[in-house]
Amino acid sequence: MPEIAPRSIPASALQHLLDNGYASALAKVFAARGITDSQQLDTSLAGLLPFDSLKNAREMARLLADAIAARKRLLVIADYDADGATACAVAVRGLRSFGAQIDFIVPNRFEYGYGLTPEIVQLAAERKPDILLTVDNGIASVEGVAEANRLGMQVFVTDHHLPGDTLPDAACIVNPNQPGCAFPGKHLAGVGVMFYVLLALRAELRARGAFTERPEPRLAELLDLVALGTVADVVKLDQNNRILVQQGLQRIRAGRACTGINALLHVAGKKPEKVSSQDLGFTVGPRLNAAGRLDDMSLGIDCLLADDAATATQIAAKLDALNRERRGIEAGMQDSALAALEQIDARDNFSLALFDEAWHQGVIGILASRLKDKFHRPVIAFARAQGGNSNSHGELKGSGRSISALHLRDALDLVSKRHPSLIKKFGGHAAAAGLSIAEADFENFVTAFEQVSSELLNASDLAQCIETDGALEHAEMTLDVARLLDEQVWGQGFPAPQFNNDFAVQNQRVVGEKHLKLRLSARGKLIEAILFGHNEPLPEQIHAVYSLSVNEYNGTQSLQLIIRHWQQIEG
Repeated sequence: MPEIAPRSIPASALQHLLDNGYASALAKVFAARGITDSQQLDTSLAGLLPFDSLKNAREMARLLADAIAARKRLLVIADYDADGATACAVAVRGLRSFGAQIDFIVPNRFEYGYGLTPEIVQLAAERKPDILLTVDNGIASVEGVAEANRLGMQVFVTDHHLPGDTLPDAACIVNPNQPGCAFPGKHLAGVGVMFYVLLALRAELRARGAFTERPEPRLAELLDLVALGTVADVVKLDQNNRILVQQGLQRIRAGRACTGINALLHVAGKKPEKVSSQDLGFTVGPRLNAAGRLDDMSLGIDCLLADDAATATQIAAKLDALNRERRGIEAGMQDSALAALEQIDARDNFSLALFDEAWHQGVIGILASRLKDKFHRPVIAFARAQGGNSNSHGELKGSGRSISALHLRDALDLVSKRHPSLIKKFGGHAAAAGLSIAEADFENFVTAFEQVSSELLNASDLAQCIETDGALEHAEMTLDVARLLDEQVWGQGFPAPQFNNDFAVQNQRVVGEKHLKLRLSARGKLIEAILFGHNEPLPEQIHAVYSLSVNEYNGTQSLQLIIRHWQQIEG
């Protein structure tokens, strides 16, 4: 049974926040997340890190300004996830506003795989661009950049992934994680990097007098896209990222989002004026990602670039249908994975690497994430490579997710160094990575990955622990506190608050066939709650981990607890 561990709350930080007017519940939550000064909670654009220390940002701005002046043709090479899609939309919208001739292509993951490969360069060359601009990829594209150079195209790389031992020979690289970059915001998503390049470009064009006779483009209008990509890519929400997300959310809530985001919110049943960072991550992001997982991410990018409401609505409906299809595929894959794991005791493993010939390449990342959460181990799920690329014959594509104690890309790097021919290619970061291996090498990879994982982890790393913000005072279990928490930016590295208290179960009934609607009491106070994905009755007394939520029904709002975990209280 998982251990429930309340976060520590430094007394001095708590007192500082209380003295600065923060409500008690919010002050405790912020203090437990390392906030020691209210300035760290400033989400105004004035608090955004300047671009000056972002290596090569000024150089890329100069090159882009020259390209715009020379009427050179730019082609964005996007990635097929939500970060790549939003980064592409930011690049196209932003550069067009500065007068650039720009278009985009996004590799179909089943035909071309990830990044700027030689094959995608050859496809791009058919458009006759002068410059290829990568977004959310490119830092590992050594061969692809070489092919572009051979064909006479310049390559500008914008990326945030960790670089390999060799950087591509690009004309310019902007990546906060490249060697020699002093930019403090190392957790920018790909869309954040592209936004920063536009900030530098605006400053360069301003210095050249480009806006003396025309209005200066308002880059803040792109922040809804930046917020969506940042949350959907599950990057750490440090202060700089929280500013980007909060500013984007404010635009969405004020009705100033782009047409595509409004359409995606509509099909998800979310009201723009009440949207939260959780909504971006769990409702909008998956619908956008569904295009890249099952079809072609060009569909998602077209939605984000659409200015016509009817067009955006039509595309959003297609994305919603793809997302429902994705959920069905994922459910079947998860059932087969759990059935396979019944044959082994996961507790004997430091890692899990699984393959099923029936699994869908586009959904293995989600499967790996679900299994990682269930078994609290690094997990890599493999599927047969799909598509017509002859190089993919007999190849498995793997997608991995890891726990905080193991840096997944570094672990794969170690496997690769010990077994040089085992992994064809890999990339990623601490929490997630992708790789390719030969199907014949699967068992060898399982052994090698387990060996490395067993060296980098110990048994205590695998013990499941649920971190909470402790017991919530009964006077703080209110709709007002739920609303207050809902307004904040939560996500990776700045987790949404959850609490743990004892409750008596006064009433319970199954709703929607698989969820439990509860009425709980605590010290005589009755509280509505729901437990998703569970339809078996609970005991009379429980200790529950829960979050506060605002439940809206027939135009009326009420407090509802969402039960995340429960244990029976003995005796």
